Amino acid sequence: MTNNPIDLATGHPSPTLIPIPQLQNAATTVFSTPSIWHQALNYGADAGYLSLRQNLAQWLTDFYGHNSDDGTKHNDNYNSDGMPDFERICVTGGASQNLACILQVYTDPVYTKSIFVVEPAYFLSFRIFEDAGFDGKLKGVPEDQEGIDLGILEESLRREAVNMSLHEDDNMKSIKQQKAHRKLYRHVIYCVPTFSNPSGRIMTLSRRRELVRLARRYDALIIADDVYDFVYWPIKSSESAVAPTDTDAPSSIVSSSTSSLVSRPSTELKSILPRLVDVDRTLDGGPINEFGNCVSNGSFSKIVGPGCRVGWAEGTRDLIHGLSQVGSTRSGGAPSQLSSTFIDEMLQNGSITKHIQSTLIPAYARRLSKLSCAIEQYLSPIGVKLPSLSGLNMSFGGGFFIWLQPPPALNAKEIAAAALHQGLIVGEGTSSALPDGNARYSEYKDMLRLCFACAEEELFVEAVLILRRVIMEGLSRT
Repeated sequence: MTNNPIDLATGHPSPTLIPIPQLQNAATTVFSTPSIWHQALNYGADAGYLSLRQNLAQWLTDFYGHNSDDGTKHNDNYNSDGMPDFERICVTGGASQNLACILQVYTDPVYTKSIFVVEPAYFLSFRIFEDAGFDGKLKGVPEDQEGIDLGILEESLRREAVNMSLHEDDNMKSIKQQKAHRKLYRHVIYCVPTFSNPSGRIMTLSRRRELVRLARRYDALIIADDVYDFVYWPIKSSESAVAPTDTDAPSSIVSSSTSSLVSRPSTELKSILPRLVDVDRTLDGGPINEFGNCVSNGSFSKIVGPGCRVGWAEGTRDLIHGLSQVGSTRSGGAPSQLSSTFIDEMLQNGSITKHIQSTLIPAYARRLSKLSCAIEQYLSPIGVKLPSLSGLNMSFGGGFFIWLQPPPALNAKEIAAAALHQGLIVGEGTSSALPDGNARYSEYKDMLRLCFACAEEELFVEAVLILRRVIMEGLSRT
């Protein structure tokens, strides 16, 4: 292996895409303003830095508000002053830290029967669930072209309901005591609805609605990692593309182009679809109880930098209050209090939005185009395939990953090992299969995950040529 291998496995932004000047300016403002740094260097309120919560509420409303599930402005998303309701938001230490906190507050290793994970899955989440006491309770649910396969999910939920009816005496047992600030859910459904990691699929609006209805029926909490929502771009052929009929795609990003991958930053940043938490807020009259059935897990790791450790959760007021009462916050104060003040300054002066539009979207569109073109030129002729996509995935590019299928005669784990020996790091598919005797493990043993966000794009062709050489050598031995 070379001393400096090309890394197409690590899923974080390239250091060249971190907004260093903007962070420096924000830090300068914070430390030159006593009224801010006095708060920044203190423990902070349970729900997080108030100014950030208020500005996040406005920023998220600007981004998602145009795309509410029924196209109307809902009073429950606004406070009595007509401003976006910051009580629906708390500050977190990032998506992973918050996933752990959600499980601490809203699940119980005995009372909560199953953790359903959309598969192929974000594999680093597995240990978070295991640490929360759910070893042996993780169940994979595959995707189809519209996202999570609801037929398989509902059948699993039905089986759980039948099993619970046969053991009624055990149904109310729990390790944790009931508390006024929380409820315990029977099930958890974990997903990345927009640009799922690693498949890159976008869950359709109709599928999001039916998923929320299913969660309500079976007392499940949907934890939606909405971390890739903000950086996307239209994919166009030589003709003007037509957006799918089940989404009101922002008109500001739809354009004709002769390029296959186009980034056209506009004066507005708008979401592709409403989040699951937005659907839960409005569908069929709104949540069925004060806690609802969905929480949105957001993060600035993908759009500012992983080390800032600032994220947010959004849900009903009661759910967010309960989340803010997790023991580590009550003891240690709000997560990432100092960094929160930097992010708040960047939201107020518009530098985060500008960074997304002017830097991230063009860079990631270009990177995906370069890596995809190299794959098409050098790997497609030797039998490497990209999983077929349709609908939303034919109209928008985004996320961080490409999900590849080598020729059937080869094993992706062996390909990854051979590529590493030649100076290339790639992700092998079985890592995205659940660890508990998973039935679909064999489906991912011939898949590879490539990240286009981290490595320098000038190395993409070299990386693909290494992969081609490894695959050709493998084919020669079959």
